[in-house]
Amino acid sequence: MIPLHDTLTVALVALVLDPLIGWPEAVYRRISHPVVWLGRLIAALDRRWNRGTGRILRGTLAALVVIVAAVIPAILLTGALAPLPFGPVLLGVLAWPLVASRSLHDHVAAVARPLAMCDMPAARAAVAMIVGRDLDDRPEPIARAALESLAENSSDGVVAPILWAAIAGLPGIAAYKAINTLDSMIGHMSPRHALFGRFAARLDDLVNLPASRLTGLLFVATAGSARAWRMMRRDAGRHRSPNAGWPEAAMAGALGVRLSGPRSYGGVETPEPWLNEGARDPDAADLMRGLRLYRRAMMLLGLGLMAALAL
Repeated sequence: MIPLHDTLTVALVALVLDPLIGWPEAVYRRISHPVVWLGRLIAALDRRWNRGTGRILRGTLAALVVIVAAVIPAILLTGALAPLPFGPVLLGVLAWPLVASRSLHDHVAAVARPLAMCDMPAARAAVAMIVGRDLDDRPEPIARAALESLAENSSDGVVAPILWAAIAGLPGIAAYKAINTLDSMIGHMSPRHALFGRFAARLDDLVNLPASRLTGLLFVATAGSARAWRMMRRDAGRHRSPNAGWPEAAMAGALGVRLSGPRSYGGVETPEPWLNEGARDPDAADLMRGLRLYRRAMMLLGLGLMAALAL
């Protein structure tokens, strides 16, 4: 078992490297990305096993296969590298691709820039890269969708993997990323995946529970806003997701805007409740403010890891 001091080092190195470097395009062209590797395995199991009867059991077995496939190499690498000088730093380098802080920022910024210039077609095209809902060229729904994605994925893409790395090192972050990728591919309530992906979806809800609360607290602390704290406590439970409501409600309160609310998927209206109901709709300036809040919150997370290491 790798000591806590070393797992914290793994988490801190991964958190620092990702915003500095991201995942270089040249590397992606040459070897792709670990999440893509997991996605290929999930897609293959989905094609082979998601048929006939017993889909819940088959989906559970598929999820376990993917998690084991991610964790076993991480355990072997930890055993080989942890005893070496600077071994935890090397493990942090290996964990770095499993953090998505820079890509999340870049995707949301790609919405904010054309939105600020009133280039609605470009803003709509950019936001379609990160959300699946139906959107027109009005700025308010585009800004709202991007802010919600920023808030939710701050937890799923950054805080949760870092938290699991801090708890269990490279195997922890590998297991989390496998679970999260399973949920994104088969954990939705479509006719094809309602049964096959049920276990993956429930497991993803469970492993994201602590990080979603922590992300909301990071937004509240960074904003220094009593309103953010009140909105998070009041509205987090109103969200359809047991986890996404925490960072989204905190973000809504911190910025003084409303989030969530009714939306449409494939022409079908979904009557979701509002978070921070009664506030105004967000605009391009609020999206920029949300990005600044996100950057400061992730810096606060890094400072927290450094403080834990010092102790």
